[in-house]
Amino acid sequence: MTKRQIVRIDEELCNGCGICVTPCAEGAIEIINGKAKVVREELCDGAGFCLAVCPVGALSIEERAAPAFDEGATHEQAASRGRTYIAQSCFACGNTEDDAPLIPVRQSTWACVRCLPSLIHS
Repeated sequence: MTKRQIVRIDEELCNGCGICVTPCAEGAIEIINGKAKVVREELCDGAGFCLAVCPVGALSIEERAAPAFDEGATHEQAASRGRTYIAQSCFACGNTEDDAPLIPVRQSTWACVRCLPSLIHS
């Protein structure tokens, strides 16, 4: 065990919507019994891409003792999961991920890279 940053999910706040599962490219988060769970701590890299999409703020990053991140295990997990995809679109122009890369800007809100500069500078 090593002390590192890892995602924490507050079960009291979690509504089980599952929106946090897709941004977790490593496959560390799954919905179990109606709640999001970090299923294997060694899969969580602590990057926190899941945080911005949670509509109820149930996810946070904490620093604590956890197994070291295992990149090899993430590849195995991805292969066993297959492709996961929840369609998102830019709230400003409607572009989808097929049109331009999307970035989470607020809880459950996405902006495409074409609209982001004008949103930042307006």
